[in-house]
Amino acid sequence: MSRRLGILGTMVWDRIFARDGRAHPIEEWGGISYALAALAAARPPAWQLVPIMKIGRDLAERAGAFLSSLPGLELGPGVREVPEPNNRVELRYTDGERRFERLTGGVPPWQWEELRPLLEGLDALYVNFISGFEMELETAIRVRMAFRGPIYCDLHSLMLGVGPDGQRIPRPLADWPEWLRCFDIVQLNEDELLTLAGAWGDPWRFAAEVVGPDLKLLLVTLGARGVAYFASPAFTEPPLAWRRDGLGLRRPLAAPGPVRSERVVPPEVAVDGDPTGCGDVWGGTAFIRLLAGDRLADALNAANAAAARNARHRGATGLYLHLQGRIAT
Repeated sequence: MSRRLGILGTMVWDRIFARDGRAHPIEEWGGISYALAALAAARPPAWQLVPIMKIGRDLAERAGAFLSSLPGLELGPGVREVPEPNNRVELRYTDGERRFERLTGGVPPWQWEELRPLLEGLDALYVNFISGFEMELETAIRVRMAFRGPIYCDLHSLMLGVGPDGQRIPRPLADWPEWLRCFDIVQLNEDELLTLAGAWGDPWRFAAEVVGPDLKLLLVTLGARGVAYFASPAFTEPPLAWRRDGLGLRRPLAAPGPVRSERVVPPEVAVDGDPTGCGDVWGGTAFIRLLAGDRLADALNAANAAAARNARHRGATGLYLHLQGRIAT
């Protein structure tokens, strides 16, 4: 039986400084490109990948060439060329995992009337806030109310503001309970959890208390230390069995019953590798393996292994071959 996974995000042209100690910057595709490569590498044959993204006219031809290089992609009306300049990000690494980001360009966000026809026929939806402006909260709520399949979200740049010079700055997420209710599974890193928890006190207590009937699984990536997960009593396997008739916007986040939590340690850690895109590769792999029927621990182990392998590659071009253990030509 054929299945279709929608992938909503933004392709970004990266200019990367101080990676690997190089004197000159490296330029290459980034953003959702990493997740697309990971999904192409890990998808079962029955799954088609349906990108939903707006691409600036200045880079549309190059973006099309990259997308056409990946197997299993269904390139249709969800890939939309817009007149605005494509998103470009300047990355300057300060250590092995942390960096400064500066955003220029910027395609417009999706409106509900644009998204509604693109959701038809999808079995699941993967959302990655690469720019942080892919859609506003009102649109996310409309998507949640209309779409009956499982929705995975990497909060990523939704937790970043933009300064006057384009520098990305961590910020608290306004209306965070409403945002979290829009997704079944949410991914964020440890720094993002600290920002999201804010004045809550203990961020790990926060993580355990926000999962419930809507947000069923919270995944906190820990870099070389793996991932910590928090699964509500509503989390069952496989996610494709989840169906809903609507969204309870006024019910509490928490669900009765015990929350399961555990840290899943990666089987290997890349030494002196490249962290760019590791979170995107991790999330894409975790979700597609859950959709394929893997048990939670197995899906997270596969995601850890894929992220470690990604750290030994440079850029998204040829990445899906590298993730499969093949040689990119």
